[in-house]
This record gives sequence, structure tokens and C-alpha cells, in this order.
Amino acid sequence: MADRKRLGRSEVFVPALGLGVMTWGEASGFHRLMPAKAAYGGAISAEEQAAFVASMAADVNFFDTAAMYSGRASERRLGELAESKDVVIATKFPPSPMSRADDMPAALDASLSRLRRSPVDLYQHHFPSRRVDIPTLMGLMADAVEAGKIRAVGVSNYTAVQMRTANEALSRRGLSLASNQVQYSLLHRRPEVDGVLDACREFNVTLIAYQPLASGALTGKYGDNARPSGLRRFQPTFRRAGLEALRPVVSLLREIGDAYEKSPGQVALRWLLEQGGVVPIPGAKNAKQATHNAGALSFRLTSAEIEALDQATRRWRT
Repeated sequence: MADRKRLGRSEVFVPALGLGVMTWGEASGFHRLMPAKAAYGGAISAEEQAAFVASMAADVNFFDTAAMYSGRASERRLGELAESKDVVIATKFPPSPMSRADDMPAALDASLSRLRRSPVDLYQHHFPSRRVDIPTLMGLMADAVEAGKIRAVGVSNYTAVQMRTANEALSRRGLSLASNQVQYSLLHRRPEVDGVLDACREFNVTLIAYQPLASGALTGKYGDNARPSGLRRFQPTFRRAGLEALRPVVSLLREIGDAYEKSPGQVALRWLLEQGGVVPIPGAKNAKQATHNAGALSFRLTSAEIEALDQATRRWRT
């Protein structure tokens, strides 16, 4: 069993690396047009199963989903694959942007049903909203913890101020915030300067890093003559200026990786793993991608290599 990291001060322990399953599941109706599907595409059922099996074989048994992903199909598919397995599952409220805090108890029960398990290990507020009062929601989260339906409470896309509000509300119930899931990678280092990473360390909150490979830009697969398909090709990173700025970063990742027989993407994931208190959750649509991700766990970077990557990507801190 690989080393485990504790989520905040909770009793939930996860591997150093997780797997995001945002695109899993067979979406129907307009949910087939959701941005994630349009950007990354989906995977056929057999490939999702192979990705799940490969992750488990690599001792990566932490899976992150949400009620909104693939119109609830992601939760349903993960529930099918993970049933009776030794896994740690994180999911998110709300199921709709129109949801209010009072909708949480029913939404949680529906997620538990789709996931085929109770309790869920980590239940997160997906994004802050004017429709959802944070203290009210945290009170309902605490109720669910006491009812044995949630093991740990997390948030996602919260600012440092919002984290403090959530943590203070939970503390009044004898609980603490376990995690904040935000975008973080070598090409998106804003958590280092907007107060989020500092707040995570102050409150002993785990930062769960989504898009740790910057939508694939850090894998080294893309360049002037090889752009991604789908909506990703229109992102600034994959335009001409973005690819020119990216080129020296990928070259450095490749140079460092060659010494360990690792890919640029594995080095990029390893850089995040070296930050402390950070759990990256790259996606995987097949066994090859899942195995590639897990390869980041089998080596360490030197302090000089970490510093070189830090210097090469400082422009992406803002």
C-alpha cells in the first residue's frame, strides 16, 4: 500500500495522486454538449473500466466526480465500477447551478444512490454561488456528517475568504474543512499568489489540484503542428502565442524527465506532488493514461529541478 495523505484534519486518507472522472459516463440529451465532453471527448465503457482497473493496480484508489458531470452519469458509472471495491470517493453538490443550500440533503441522498455507497468519503461544494449561503450549507454538511452520510467536508473553487467562512461555520459544529479543489499546475499557479495556498496551509486544508496537466498542454503532445481536437484548440494555451510560450517549458520538462525515463507530463505531476499538501487529480479516459499518471509516483525531483521549473513558469503565477 502506497503512502497515504490525510485530507485536512479529517479521518479520510487518500493516495498522493487521485483520478478525476469528469468525462466518464454516457451523458444523454443536452448533457452531451457539456464543456468537458466537448473539450476532451468521452470514453467508451470498456476504456473507462480499463482506466479504473489500471488505477487500482497502481494503488491510485481516490476518484473524484460530481453530480453535474455528464448529467449525473459520471457518478453512476463510477458507482458501477467501484461497487464493493476499496476506494475513496469524492463527489460534489450541487446537481444544478440553480440549486440552493436547502437542496443539499436530497442531492446528497441522490448522489449516494448513484454511487452505490454510504457514506461518501468527501462531499464538496462545487463552486461558490449567490444562491448558496456558505454558513447554511456548512451547517447542513455538518448534519450529514453527524448522520453518517459524509466522512469529510470539502469545497471547490473557493477563495481564501470563502474558505475562512466555511471553516469557521464548520468549527462551530466541532468540524474543520478538509479540502479545497482548485485549478493548479505549472501553467496555472494562481493559488500561490491569490491567498488560497496560504489559507490551505493556515487551516491545514488539503489542496486538490484539478487540471494538473493544464488540459494536456504539459504532456508534450501538442505543438504548432499538433493541436488538440474539440474546444481545447481554442484555448489561449493552444494558440500560436501560447504554444510559443509553452515550448521552453516542455523542453525543460522533457530534459528533466529523460534523466528518470519519465515523460514531460509525469514530471509536471511530480512537481505538484513535491509542493506538500497538494493532491493532483489528472483525468484518464483509458488504461494508458491512467498508468502514465501513476508513473509520477515512482520518482522524486531534486531541489534544483524544482527550482528550475519554478523559474521557468513564474509568468503563470498571475
